[in-house]
Amino acid sequence: MNVVLYTTHCPKCEVLAQKLTLKNVKYTVCDDIDKVIATGERIGIMSAPFLKIEDEYMDFSKAVKWLNEEVPNGGCSTCDF
Repeated sequence: MNVVLYTTHCPKCEVLAQKLTLKNVKYTVCDDIDKVIATGERIGIMSAPFLKIEDEYMDFSKAVKWLNEEVPNGGCSTCDF
């Protein structure tokens, strides 16, 4: 699973990064502010953080809901988490 965290390293960004780490989700970070802004404008998300999971983008609220509801605690031994 390809997960990218778009971040400005603000407090909300750090909360999402911490949640990803606690759930053992492997992710890469995009913190190039120009790329974060350009991507956000292109997809209609106007604030950081947001996630890209494969080809789907999620704002902060949707990303937290996905982590809480879809990602098992401690990661998944059969997935690439």
